[in-house]
Order: sequence, then C-alpha cells, then structure tokens
Amino acid sequence: MTRQPAIAMLELDSVAVGTRAADAMVKRAPIELFRFGTVETGRFLILVGGTVASVEEAYFEGIRYSDGALVDELLLPEVHDQVFDSVTDGVRRASDGDALGVIETRTMASNVRAADASVKAADVEIVEIRLGDGIGGRGLLHVTGKVADIEAAIDAGVGAVADGVVVTRSVVIALQDAGVRERLGRGTRFFGA
Repeated sequence: MTRQPAIAMLELDSVAVGTRAADAMVKRAPIELFRFGTVETGRFLILVGGTVASVEEAYFEGIRYSDGALVDELLLPEVHDQVFDSVTDGVRRASDGDALGVIETRTMASNVRAADASVKAADVEIVEIRLGDGIGGRGLLHVTGKVADIEAAIDAGVGAVADGVVVTRSVVIALQDAGVRERLGRGTRFFGA
C-alpha cells in the first residue's frame, strides 16, 4: 500500500454502524481506505490513511457516524514507518535482538498507539502487530532490541495508552531463548507457520 503520513483507526462493536462510518469517512475527505471489516468478537475495524488534514477530517466524520458503537479509536498524524507497514501490509520482522518486549491490550486501536509510541521512544524493531483475529479481539505487539531499549519502548508504549483497563499485560524478556526467537520469527499462531 502507498505509504501515507497519517493513519486513523476506528474500532466499533457494530458491523452495520461500522460500514456506514467507513462510507462517511471516504466521502468526507480524500483518504485511502486501507482495510475495513469484521474481526473477532464481532467488532468492526476501519483503517484509513492520507495527509494529516484529510485523515483528521475523515476521522472526526467517522466518530460522528459511530452512534455509540465506538469501542476505541486512533489518530496518528505522524505514524512511524514500521507501524504503518505492520498494520497496513502485515509486515513481520525477524526477532533478532537480545531482548523481547510484549504489550497485550484489550483493544486493537490502543495496541497500535502503544506500538507507535514504543518505536518512537527507543531503538527497537517491531516483530509483529496482531489485531483481533486469533486473539479474541485484543491487540498484541512484539518488539525486539537491546534490553535497555526494550525497557524504554515498553514503558513508552504502556504510557501512551495509560489506562490499566486497556493494557492487559506487558513483559520484557531480557535474554530471549534462541528457540523462542526462531519460533516467534515464524508467527505467533499455535497452528500457524
């Protein structure tokens, strides 16, 4: 997908309302509708991108049309390249660092917010961002790097969502096992690759 400077995500608990909100967003401003559709637990996820002004305009229009179905939302006017690639194209990276950091959130939008804060705060690589499917509608972030960078990244990511209800767990594994590193590089689904 074409890299854009800004993204927005709306997470709704209604497919009908979500579809109408997505339609209103693309009619309101010249944005790219990257993805929209259902994810686990019956939620509807909308991901758009474009210029900062266009994405902001579409984002507020989507919220206006959410009719109380909005579960969480995200507006990133200067989205980090790793986050963009991970959420739009599902890019995975090798878990090559000594340490591993994990943030698990109750909502998908909050996980993307945590990921963006994490990679902007420290020299880390996103291994994976998983949203919704296969994890009960939650968000999951894995980052890799040196121990001090992972600690800083996880602190920044958790701090960016700053709601004990949203972040379910976060951990830092100082020296990840070679077998775990190799397996993580193939994916985190039990019956996956």
